[in-house]
Amino acid sequence: MTVEWEMALRLLLSAILGGCIGYEREAQHKSAGLRTHILVSVGSCLIMILSIKIYTSVQGFTNADPTRLAAQVVSGIGFLGAGSIIKDGPTIRGLTTAASLWVVSGVGLAVGSGYYMGALMTTGLVFLTLAILSRIEDKDYKSLISLLIMTSDIPGQIGEIGSYLGSQDIHIRDIKITEKKEMLEIVIRVHMPLGKDMNHVITGILNVKGTTSVKLMT
Repeated sequence: MTVEWEMALRLLLSAILGGCIGYEREAQHKSAGLRTHILVSVGSCLIMILSIKIYTSVQGFTNADPTRLAAQVVSGIGFLGAGSIIKDGPTIRGLTTAASLWVVSGVGLAVGSGYYMGALMTTGLVFLTLAILSRIEDKDYKSLISLLIMTSDIPGQIGEIGSYLGSQDIHIRDIKITEKKEMLEIVIRVHMPLGKDMNHVITGILNVKGTTSVKLMT
């Protein structure tokens, strides 16, 4: 196999493996989904290939270590990971997505180095961890519930609502905000713990200053 075809194969494989992990995150409506994971994996793979090729071309001519270029991927990916972590009142979301971005950069580096089996095994283990263990973690919760909240456009209002939900051990999975004149229309999907009184939750949200209505969406 020529060098060009080998490089193309590695880039394609890294895109597929990164996409497998990204697909699961996309299905869970996470901030970093399919496209982000593919880009991270392919970019890491390309940097690894360049590191190897540069090292081969200068070996014996200099003491420089071009492979340090790949090492910067691990630290640099921290910026993307930090961007996917969101503090929502007492709840911090996005840690798993940040971890998956960090792992998928490693997958790209492994493919770029030619360690296909390690990359395949890692992708399989990560996908199983995200897809299966998340169901185990959610076993104490009912199905996702959507709420339609109308509230005044007050600074910090969304944070107040999020803080109340967090105090009730209600986890936010997705949120959509639409501005309507001086009002905010908030469609929020949450995980409700078993046994939680829905009427009590709605009353609590209505008690947040500025909230005018809360409806359970079907």
